Amino acid sequence: MTQALEDLGAHIRASMTSAIEDMKLAFGELTLDVRADQLLTVARFLRDDPRCRFTTLIDICGVDYPQRDKRFDVVYHFLSMHLNHRIRLRVMTDEQTPVPSIASLFPCADWYEREAFDMYGILFANHPDLRRLLTDYGFEGFPLRKDFPLSGHVEVWYDPEQQRVAYQPVKLAQAFRAFEFLSPWEGMTLPGDEKATKDPENARG
Repeated sequence: MTQALEDLGAHIRASMTSAIEDMKLAFGELTLDVRADQLLTVARFLRDDPRCRFTTLIDICGVDYPQRDKRFDVVYHFLSMHLNHRIRLRVMTDEQTPVPSIASLFPCADWYEREAFDMYGILFANHPDLRRLLTDYGFEGFPLRKDFPLSGHVEVWYDPEQQRVAYQPVKLAQAFRAFEFLSPWEGMTLPGDEKATKDPENARG
């Protein structure tokens, strides 16, 4: 399997010399780093080339590295059921630069790209309907970014009196902000501690 993936990677790289920036084979998986402006060309080649035939798009996901200028990796997973191979493409981008949508080649990419936009704020050029998919209307921010607050910005609940979903800014009571940093084993008394003794004479059974 490893040799087959190495041969496949060499074939793709030789055919797409200007589009592939790097190739890695690790843990039995092939990963190609692709230039963003060449993504559509590479995806079409993987689908149509007789030595590839990656006709199934499994997933698109985002990865956030806020310390980088191009903070996002957009990761694509493809499957060739004809060859029983999987391949991963990776494209880097920032908060303002859109990545080409591949929904015209793989229709299922529509919702995958919407999810990446909703969760990370990753933009996709020429997407047929790029809007939020999982969060509510009017949601602020992108919840899977590393700098998104764990408590969120608003609290959401159903108000039976108003018979609708209600919102209010998150306000944490000060009591929930005080941390004692006590060890659960040393900083508190547990039931049964009164039976314990440090006297070796009394500790003998």
